Amino acid sequence: MSDLTLRVIDGCDRGLSFDELQTPITIGREDGNTVQLNDDRVSRFHVKIQHDSDKVVLTDLDSTNGSKVNGQEIQLRILRHGDIITVGRSVLLFGSREQIEAQLQQERTDRVDASRTHARRDDDQHISGLINQEFDWDDVSADAAIHSQPMPDLPSGLSLGQAAELSEVLDYLHLRMRGLIHSVSSNEKAGTVTLDLDQWQHLVDIQSRLSEYLRKVSEPQ
Repeated sequence: MSDLTLRVIDGCDRGLSFDELQTPITIGREDGNTVQLNDDRVSRFHVKIQHDSDKVVLTDLDSTNGSKVNGQEIQLRILRHGDIITVGRSVLLFGSREQIEAQLQQERTDRVDASRTHARRDDDQHISGLINQEFDWDDVSADAAIHSQPMPDLPSGLSLGQAAELSEVLDYLHLRMRGLIHSVSSNEKAGTVTLDLDQWQHLVDIQSRLSEYLRKVSEPQ
């Protein structure tokens, strides 16, 4: 059985990565959990992740505020690499970047092997269901407040080297976001845009990298 990776992409502990975890794993607020989160909305022992044959299964441990996977309230759920787990105000991404890419590659292969018409219909339904879910991270008011604020100014007084490093980071994010924006399909009549599963996973990966940057900046050596 392969080791498991959990990355915190939102919440007080954003940017933390828990690598090479061996099941069973518990996530909660108290000492004694494999993954301990600094989140008062997370129960003392919130969820458990364990192997059952070749599957990875997440179980909610009768938590006070419940658990979600990909925006859906769950009690018991088989996990796949790339799934988004929400407990309290904390959002965790299941899988390393390599594991998620392998999962996507396998899904691409499966689609090619299946009937094109049937695969396209199933894909559209799966992707539509995933993208159209409401990802309520219990912080909608804060998100709305951020959107209403003016964009922060860049830091001043940077050295030439620091400015070059910041430019490199922003350029990387700009190029990835530009690629995603150009790859979506739009429906002007419905006022909607559609991402396929690969694009959605790239978007989640960008948030994961940003959470890591933010943690490094807030905890300088």
